[in-house]
Amino acid sequence: MSKQRVLTGITTTGTPHLGNYVGAIRPAIQASQRADVQSFYFLADFHALIKCQEPDLVHQSTREIAATWLALGLDVNNAIFYRQSDVPEIPELCWVLTCMAAKGLMNRAHAYKASVDVNVANGDDPDFGITMGLYSYPILMAADILMFNANKVPVGRDQIQHIEMARDIAGRFNHHYGEHFVLPEALVEESSAILQGLDGRKMSKSYGNTIPLFLPEKQLKKSINKILTNLLEPGQAKDPDTSPVFQIWQAFATPAQTADMRQQFADGIGWGEAKRQLFELVNGQLAEARDKYEALLANPAHIEEVLQQGAEKARAYSKPLLEKVREAVGIRKIK
Repeated sequence: MSKQRVLTGITTTGTPHLGNYVGAIRPAIQASQRADVQSFYFLADFHALIKCQEPDLVHQSTREIAATWLALGLDVNNAIFYRQSDVPEIPELCWVLTCMAAKGLMNRAHAYKASVDVNVANGDDPDFGITMGLYSYPILMAADILMFNANKVPVGRDQIQHIEMARDIAGRFNHHYGEHFVLPEALVEESSAILQGLDGRKMSKSYGNTIPLFLPEKQLKKSINKILTNLLEPGQAKDPDTSPVFQIWQAFATPAQTADMRQQFADGIGWGEAKRQLFELVNGQLAEARDKYEALLANPAHIEEVLQQGAEKARAYSKPLLEKVREAVGIRKIK
């Protein structure tokens, strides 16, 4: 029986934070160790160009994100870990799929519509500041997925539409040129945690409320001490279900530790003490990986070597598929 293929892309903008770790990185790394799944993980540096036009930041983020995944134990012998731009078949497939993608479908993309709505609300031209990268990135995402005929794509609810678009584009291609692509399915992890940030909103780079994953100990402690709390004094019972401190605790703790902290909240634990315990818990879990991360950043040649090996593995899939696609659409040697 062939393994199920699962594909995950990581956009190379910004520094990974605790929310990324809990919601996406940790479950993905656990999945990378499963024998019954063929996992593809890629650094989406072409996607990064849509949001970020600062070359040094794109480069730095690629380095940091690759080091993060490797430090946290991604099994690169079992999973295929590569940089999107190292697989030239992906942009070529993207163009072929662009020729099959209906403009009306792209007009309905949430990110594009949201940008148009902001422009209209501001009294600007509807397409002000909107690049073709933003407009057509669901096609690049479709190419990422279809290049490896992934069966499942783990996504948040806001990304389900993109998987549906990939299915639509793949279906049109198959209808015109024969069955070449698997129709992918969105894998929505209902159980994956969405952490609250320092201000109580969802932890997100766009809100500037994140706790970077591999902060040095002193800075990690300072960040945790900044988490929003209410004015309840020590001795006064506190509601764990509305507290970012408890929520982050729950994401890192065992069920027994969670139950114990819930009781401490009921007993009126002081916020300072709760944050001290949270720092000890998070730091204890990340300290070893943080040391590996720092060692990897100090040895960029090793990171590059791992990515090149991953690209070689990825291209063992992408090259034969693209040859079939070229043949199907009529791009062939003249005989």
